[in-house]
Amino acid sequence: MKSGFKVIKPGILSLLQDYGRFGYNHLGMCSGGPVDKEAFRWSNRLCNNPENFEAIEISIGGLVMEAQTPACIALTGADIPMQINKKWVAPWQAHYVDRGDRLELGYARTGMRGYLAVSGGFECEKTFGSVSTVPRDKLGGFRQDGSAIQIGDLLRCRAVQALPQRVKLPLSLRPLRPQNNVKLRVVLGYQHDTFDEDNKQLFFASEYTLSKDCDRTGCRLNGPAIASSINGMISEGIGLGALQFPPDGQPIVLMCDRPTIGGYPKLGSVFSPDMDKLGQLVPGSKLSFDPIDIDAARLSLISQEAEFLATRSVPVEL
Repeated sequence: MKSGFKVIKPGILSLLQDYGRFGYNHLGMCSGGPVDKEAFRWSNRLCNNPENFEAIEISIGGLVMEAQTPACIALTGADIPMQINKKWVAPWQAHYVDRGDRLELGYARTGMRGYLAVSGGFECEKTFGSVSTVPRDKLGGFRQDGSAIQIGDLLRCRAVQALPQRVKLPLSLRPLRPQNNVKLRVVLGYQHDTFDEDNKQLFFASEYTLSKDCDRTGCRLNGPAIASSINGMISEGIGLGALQFPPDGQPIVLMCDRPTIGGYPKLGSVFSPDMDKLGQLVPGSKLSFDPIDIDAARLSLISQEAEFLATRSVPVEL
């Protein structure tokens, strides 16, 4: 008999995610998936799961669940305090829970989103090849309708032959997620020539503030206004990290749950690994941008992926 975790309190916003829903942009479906992909991948690695197994993305915190089966769990991402049966336990490491154990998450001290994985992954029917929850598209999730996790949900998890060894990721190896003076790299796109040199220099020399208008769809920034020579354009496809400028000149960075088309001029796209950093910033955070050419971006991406795969967790000393 399959069992899992019963939701006592869903928290601010808790969504089932896997790596995303790909190949359906032509149908108006965005990719969804985790905002901080590296933290998501580590949550699964610590539970000895394939990296694309389902985990819960917890925005800010407040999730409370009761285990209905023995399991191994791991919490990564934002600094969200966690208790098992009223005992504080460390993030970025695997923990055993037994039937009846109560798991309680507090609220983030730094960062925005945590990732909770369980050995075997959360088992849920897929919608267009993915369980990723996209509320805007009403797709995926526990009910396959884009809704968040709710009180009383029983999140089933796959059976495993044996619980994996408890491991942890040492503090020195964890991804850095600074909360201020954050630098994001930008790969210039084909429309960058519609921004004159004065506007481009102003943009890359300026500091911006993350506004309160930020979610899984996009992040609006406040700072010096940037103008393009394009006064109007036909909507076209837009990707993750697209850096677009509406008529008021305030930049918007498009996130996982973005629309699949848009009609604002785009200077380029935020380098994909830096999107993880952006996804952990809270409103009011200060950030700025640096240009990076496509060849340097490709080499950096290859290097970062090799480093991620080479990084090893270590056993927990009992």
